[in-house]
Amino acid sequence: MTDLFTPTAPIPPLAEAMRPRKLDEVIGQQHLIGAGKPLRVAFESGKPHSMILWGPPGVGKTTLARLMAQAFDAEFIALSAVLSGVKDIREAVQRAEHVLQQSGRRTILFVDEVHRFNKAQQDAFLPFVEQGLLTFIGATTENPSFEVNSALLSRAAVYVLQPLNDDELGQVLARAQQHVLQGREFTPAAKALLLGYADGDARRLLNMLEQLATAAGEEHAGLIDETFVTSTLTQSLRRFDKGGDAFYDQISALHKSVRGSAPDAALYWMCRMLDGGADPLYLGRRIVRMASEDIGLADPRALRFALDACETYERLGTPEGELALAHAVLYLAAAPKSNAAYNAYNAARAFIKKDASRAVPVHLRNAPTKLTKDLGYGYEYRYAHDEPEAYAAGENYFPDGVRQPNFYQPTDRGLEAKIAERLRHLRELDAQAKKSKA
Repeated sequence: MTDLFTPTAPIPPLAEAMRPRKLDEVIGQQHLIGAGKPLRVAFESGKPHSMILWGPPGVGKTTLARLMAQAFDAEFIALSAVLSGVKDIREAVQRAEHVLQQSGRRTILFVDEVHRFNKAQQDAFLPFVEQGLLTFIGATTENPSFEVNSALLSRAAVYVLQPLNDDELGQVLARAQQHVLQGREFTPAAKALLLGYADGDARRLLNMLEQLATAAGEEHAGLIDETFVTSTLTQSLRRFDKGGDAFYDQISALHKSVRGSAPDAALYWMCRMLDGGADPLYLGRRIVRMASEDIGLADPRALRFALDACETYERLGTPEGELALAHAVLYLAAAPKSNAAYNAYNAARAFIKKDASRAVPVHLRNAPTKLTKDLGYGYEYRYAHDEPEAYAAGENYFPDGVRQPNFYQPTDRGLEAKIAERLRHLRELDAQAKKSKA
């Protein structure tokens, strides 16, 4: 019999209770842990190495780090970059030194959300990684190329983890049902909805299953249908799931409404998505894309307008900042449209992909030293500002053998109409220059 003074062990969350205890229990990431794949080889080699596990939440980064420590019989020290500082790193180093002296065992230092560490914090454990005292495993949801020190990045292999697909999430669901939903079944529609809400995140799926298990117990529900799922889970999930068809259908409708110069429809779809729980900054990123892809140089202010809206949202947050996003959507929808810059970029990329790597013409090369000048670099380069109209008519800026490809074809809309007129005038000057040389 227990009373108020009898200590009881806390019940772990389902996601922790179901954490795999061996590598073969891990669901997903077969491109890394399948037979002959990099992490499987690392586990089987018996030789741990420093690494960064980059991927979205709930895909197994922490689990793989723990399993690696288990496989190598290593001391496992976990730090959260959100909560830890240099003092915690020093204590981890001291503990690693003690373990090595006492038992000869290695230490794996796992740093969750390593992108949150600043340069000083990352530098604090770098020497001990170089010495081999610590095997570093960092987990991050952000691109390590931008968020992790180059010195640390050069000493760690980067492994990219992928969101779990529906089949893999289905395996997680089936396994979890045995723990918390015994005797209860899902309708196919409810299962599909739940997997969509999970959006590739196993931890999110398990957390939702705990909520459903509690609600099902209270209501004595034996069959869990779509209505039960939507009414039980939070309001932010009621409209669409981030990874499902409805989400992408709605962002497509928003984009096409802006492209079609329909301000009211664009505002409608933006508000539908916000009401359904869409991340406002995700919408902001898409709005920036619209400014470049569908408006471009017809109104160059549109791109700055979109960026300003994102920055305003970051400053004000929800709900005040959402008005700035609406402001941008209305401006973009009403602006003149041109995809000429978008088409020119794609055409240039396609041309370069299939073309040879051509040398830079000698007259366009920089000549900072006597040697390069002696080699003729920059010789006969025409400085445009010294020419009439600040334009070196007839000059060639492409590599030898490349004909003028005309990637950029400006429209006659908005500012681009003036750009087109300017370019036509310059082409006429080029033609005149060629005639004078003939």
